[in-house]
Amino acid sequence: MVEAVLRGVRGLISFLRVVTGVLLVLSIALNFANVIGRYFFNASIFWAEEIMLYLMVGCVFLGNGIVAWSGRQIRMDVIVAMMPEKVRHALHIIAELVLIVTALLIITFSFPVVRDLFNFDQRSQSAELQLYIPQSMVPIGLGIMALMVIVRLLTVDRQTAGPMGH
Repeated sequence: MVEAVLRGVRGLISFLRVVTGVLLVLSIALNFANVIGRYFFNASIFWAEEIMLYLMVGCVFLGNGIVAWSGRQIRMDVIVAMMPEKVRHALHIIAELVLIVTALLIITFSFPVVRDLFNFDQRSQSAELQLYIPQSMVPIGLGIMALMVIVRLLTVDRQTAGPMGH
């Protein structure tokens, strides 16, 4: 059972790497096309900045799952690193639980916003993109992040008998 879950996680991580890579490449390509158009043809893509911003939002929030699975999210652990092993492990678990609760709270609060953007057909100013699409990256990305931390805590951390095998 655990091995099947880990296989699924590895598949999801591979998928997220491809998607975030594609979003990043699209953002770079759009920026490049806009620079070429602006400086060589005196015609910029008026919606490029807006779409690049949304592509980066998707890249960041979907990339959260990759970071969460590896346990490499930003931590303020200078003092924690000086603690005894058992205290470090307890603080690691507490930090992970706080991360999960925070992600779930943000998902809960963002859902009505995304729903209303969809129901009211709100669109971006320049590109006329339906705003629920980029805004949905927040709860989706945080949901994936919370899921990755939960699975990591229940499988990988337990198997290594410590926080991320450290």
